[in-house]
Amino acid sequence: MPQARLHITLPDSVWVGAVSGEYPDVRFRVLAALPSDDESGVGLLELEGQDLPSVVGAIERDEGVSSLDLLESSPESVLVQFTTTQPLLLLSMRDAGIPLELPIVIEGGTATVDITAPHEQLSALKTQFDMLGVDFDVAYLYETTSTERLLTDRQEEIVASAIEHGYYDTPRTSTLTELAEELDIAKSTLSETLHRAEGRIVKQFGERLAP
Repeated sequence: MPQARLHITLPDSVWVGAVSGEYPDVRFRVLAALPSDDESGVGLLELEGQDLPSVVGAIERDEGVSSLDLLESSPESVLVQFTTTQPLLLLSMRDAGIPLELPIVIEGGTATVDITAPHEQLSALKTQFDMLGVDFDVAYLYETTSTERLLTDRQEEIVASAIEHGYYDTPRTSTLTELAEELDIAKSTLSETLHRAEGRIVKQFGERLAP
């Protein structure tokens, strides 16, 4: 099944494109979205950044937003429920037969959308965007061809712990010795387990890059 990440340039004629373009340092995260019978859309939107009261005011004033309710507020984040007559992404994905994967992050008028769908539906989505004059870039596209698990449960546990403790940070904030002590296993066992897990991850990534 193809998996893709799209960077979609939202038109200024759509409220979220206009407002996020006006406030490029604010992150818009669509946490939930649902189409209504009248082709409008209802959603939950989290805003993160500065000057959020001004952003909320800009959203409320836009003609594409028919209602806006403030649910939670703090100096750095706001949660609102909105109803819009311009659910561009929601309706485009629906008409292409593609489920909407949430959250969707929007910054500076560009939405980042992850999609898992057959090629036919991806083509249908491209047709929808072409009809609407919506530009997009493909950040990546790859095909998952196997249901075999990449890592064992133990490998997943150890790799997750290595990430959490900063073993893969640059510079590293945890050494192999410190990680082994944290996991209460021998350093040699940890090294071998990580090496095997890293090998499988790199090989699968290489297969995706192969022509």
